[in-house]
Amino acid sequence: MSLFVPFNDPKFTTLAQMIYRMQFEKDPLLSQEFDDRRKRLMYADITYNISFLFTAVRFQEENIFIEYAKWLHELLISLMKDFTRERVTAIIVDHYEVMKTVIEKEGSSILSQQEIRTASGYLESAVKATLDRRNEDFSESGFLQGDHLEIRQAYLQALLEGETEKAEEIIEQAKNGGITLLDIYEHILAKTMHEIGVLWHRNIISVDKEHYATSVTQTVMSHYFEEIFSRPRKNKVLVSLAVGSELHEMGIRMLSDIFEHEGWDTHYLGAGISLEKVMESIRLHKPQLVALSVTMPPYLPHCEEMVRGIKEAYPELLVAVGGQGFECSSTLWRDWGADYCGKKAIDLLRWAEYPCKS
Repeated sequence: MSLFVPFNDPKFTTLAQMIYRMQFEKDPLLSQEFDDRRKRLMYADITYNISFLFTAVRFQEENIFIEYAKWLHELLISLMKDFTRERVTAIIVDHYEVMKTVIEKEGSSILSQQEIRTASGYLESAVKATLDRRNEDFSESGFLQGDHLEIRQAYLQALLEGETEKAEEIIEQAKNGGITLLDIYEHILAKTMHEIGVLWHRNIISVDKEHYATSVTQTVMSHYFEEIFSRPRKNKVLVSLAVGSELHEMGIRMLSDIFEHEGWDTHYLGAGISLEKVMESIRLHKPQLVALSVTMPPYLPHCEEMVRGIKEAYPELLVAVGGQGFECSSTLWRDWGADYCGKKAIDLLRWAEYPCKS
């Protein structure tokens, strides 16, 4: 079965509500510890947890849920500063055990018996992963690795201090100093925005600051459109989009700019685009390559539908996928019939240039 169940589906809602109620029954102290705001956030988290679990079960990829469980543990440790680390860990472990109980008893309206057994196993693994990490410090994000560290640090600091003009000047000076636009995109802008996401995850900056950094970086990128669009053309076409209702579009936008800079004509469709609209764009623009980006794993079923639909209609058309949604699986994209999966836009460009040459 599909296992992509919308949050507003009655079966999904019933399951989430049962888990919510049972967690308070299992741990009555929560009613005193959580105010109304935290209770609302807890219910929202339950819906996300179910969605990630169902995605993992659908694709038989336990790592999707385990990596999410690790991410969630770090996030809640950061957000719930008024709770001890041990208490936060206990709440999370209780939650996975409650999920397991409810799904085993009531999950048959959505899952097969085999899928229920699989989900139970994944939840047991999530408990173990959470307990194994309960005393671990946060891992290094990778921001300090790679070329142009000093410029990257200066740009990040300007964003954190809300100095828009300074941030723009730092990138302009880097460009005037001989750093290529591709290096600016890959080593400065992309890595800085990843670090911004890490800082939000660790509750060091607010979501407003994250949105501000995104806005400034998009503005910085726009300064180079004249250069990007004035480069010699190669008579190659890229259609790109973020799959599902993604809010994380920066990576695929950068990819589109990099391809445009290297002579491709690009058509970025945005996010939340239906397969029908993608097909219309393919018919209209006749691309050599379609690039699909997924950040959140629950959108992987949408991506599978896109890849299979495109390949059925256009078997020879190259389809590439990427984004954080694929970091927990090395084989899904091959099973769907996609031609490429990778992390870096420049690597996709190098790959695409060879099969796409006339």
